[in-house]
Amino acid sequence: MPRPNPAQLVYGSATVMCSTLAMLLISGARSGPWIALIAFAALVLGLLVALTVPSARSTRAGRRAVGSVIAAAGSPRPEAQPAPVPAQHAASAPAATAGLGARN
Repeated sequence: MPRPNPAQLVYGSATVMCSTLAMLLISGARSGPWIALIAFAALVLGLLVALTVPSARSTRAGRRAVGSVIAAAGSPRPEAQPAPVPAQHAASAPAATAGLGARN
């Protein structure tokens, strides 16, 4: 299992602290079992938040992929574009010889 990155730790910890404080203030719990229940709920919520924060590796890979798509769309290179297929060649080949749904 991979180790959590710093962003996941910070978001999870902040969620636990803020949600515990908010639930204790809203509920007005004074007994031990209710406080334990609120603490457990805050820990579960913090764990869910920490797991849903995207990891740094996937974020960097997503930025690179988006950047390459934007760069490719913004500056087309003539050598990167495929040569057009002549219409007569594509239409003249029967499906059996082209391999499109051919059955033996």
